[in-house]
Amino acid sequence: MFTIEALTPEAPNAHAIIRSYMFELASRYYGRPATPDEVEQALRDEPYDDLTGSTGVLLIAMQDGEPIACAGARFDGAVAELTKVFTLPEYRGQGVGKRLLRRVEDVCRARGVDVVRLDTRSDLVEAHALYESLGFARVEAFNSDAYAEVWYSKSL
Repeated sequence: MFTIEALTPEAPNAHAIIRSYMFELASRYYGRPATPDEVEQALRDEPYDDLTGSTGVLLIAMQDGEPIACAGARFDGAVAELTKVFTLPEYRGQGVGKRLLRRVEDVCRARGVDVVRLDTRSDLVEAHALYESLGFARVEAFNSDAYAEVWYSKSL
């Protein structure tokens, strides 16, 4: 059984799972295993140091003291941006992602957020299935992020 903890972005377990997430994203983007330099560049391109305190939250799923999944949200008034949603491949299909996203939604509601939205790439089909199963609907583009190809939103 896994637990879910809110961690600061600089916590070792937070950094470890985010690094795994960035490795997978970069590897899928390049169609081959990402190099350490490519992972470092991805971490610079997609910072997450604001996912704490009044600006955001970073939730980490832990099993036996090891991080297995993550999900974060940035707060902007009544809107939150979902980010860094990832589950290690060996834990997919076990409900980890759904529980994490439901917990993120709970945190958002407690902060007065009315809408959660996100952008993602078109090749991340597992993510699309997860978001849609939780009631997120595709919407028109709301940003011009270089890697965004599909946008979702959900009213809480």
